[in-house]
Amino acid sequence: MRRTPVRRIATSFVAALTLAGCGAGASSSEVAAAELDPTDWSSVLEAARGQTLDWYMYDGDEAINAVVQDYLTPRLADEFGVTLNVVGLTDTADAVNKVLAERQAGRAGSGTVDAIWINGANFATGQQADLWYCGYPDALPNAQFVDFEDPAIASDFGVPVEGCEAAWQRANSALVYDSAVLSTADVASLSALSAWAQANPGRFAYPAPPDFTGSMVVRTFLYDLLGGPEELAGAYDEAAFADVADQLWERLNTLEPALWRGGQTYPTSQEAVEQLYATGEISAYYTYGPGTVANMVDDGVFPETTRETVPSIGNIGNVSFLAIPDDSPDKPAALVLANLLQDPETQLRFFADGGIYPAIDVARTPDDIAQQFADVPLNDSILPLADLTANVAPELESGYVAAIDDGWTANVLQQ
Repeated sequence: MRRTPVRRIATSFVAALTLAGCGAGASSSEVAAAELDPTDWSSVLEAARGQTLDWYMYDGDEAINAVVQDYLTPRLADEFGVTLNVVGLTDTADAVNKVLAERQAGRAGSGTVDAIWINGANFATGQQADLWYCGYPDALPNAQFVDFEDPAIASDFGVPVEGCEAAWQRANSALVYDSAVLSTADVASLSALSAWAQANPGRFAYPAPPDFTGSMVVRTFLYDLLGGPEELAGAYDEAAFADVADQLWERLNTLEPALWRGGQTYPTSQEAVEQLYATGEISAYYTYGPGTVANMVDDGVFPETTRETVPSIGNIGNVSFLAIPDDSPDKPAALVLANLLQDPETQLRFFADGGIYPAIDVARTPDDIAQQFADVPLNDSILPLADLTANVAPELESGYVAAIDDGWTANVLQQ
């Protein structure tokens, strides 16, 4: 989920599931699931036909919404006989909580959630509670276009994927700025950006964590402090984080008076930050969706002088996945969706129409498709994919993300 919100799930659900029994009898959907063989794709297609697929997904990205509505939905219906029902979310944790609650209520094999756009802590919670249907990603016909050795695909915020979710889009952070206001020197590093913000108070903003993008901005400052994420690689280590946390809060508190409204209040969402930029209240912000900036410029929402850059520390990248709850009665349709999302033509449609970067390895696609990717016109405001991916650092393990979000609230917001 480029912008799927990552929030921790109530641990009582997980504890309850650990203690709960699964019921004595196997339902017809459980029997069907046991017989489902993702390597026998013709049988998957046959079983999927006529199913209605309930896809729970973050609905705050208009570019993605448009491709899903105008391209994915009719193609699923026309080619595969699958009816797609999108259930919009503002917080992906709500979908995971629903799966947890239904499992606890004894609905194993007959849940109402068929697929979730997911990554990060929400995926980790499902792994801990054994919620996911696994073993299918490398069996999908379009898996031939996926680089499973890519660390961002093999591991999701430090949690091994282990065949329990399928990659479908990629996010890389970038700094967006108005080149009529800031020079390239002003955005060359986070230190330069901070100096510019202090000389021009109120013109830089980021949303309050745990907003997905706001949390990324805080982690970017942490990476800059450490020279990269290597010191915090692996599972969450409370002592290791404590060694650097105070320095991080000091740096952010020093920056705070130079932020929008003097840091007395923070935007509550990335959409609010983008609106501030559109109205000219701020002149720089971070994004997880650099490709979508072009649409804003083309539509006249953002100034033509909008540009993107990756400061010297580099940027942060992650992959959005599709997870299928093990209790879904419509797994065949969910597999069809997972495969269609990885189809090169689908990935090209997301990239060309929505500025959504591909999760597949374009070099593995047929030559004509690869050429179409290369021929997609790029607005002068956005970075070429090669520049965007030249210095990408991985996400920290989700335990660090939660600790950073909580620490920011206690040591920056509430100070």
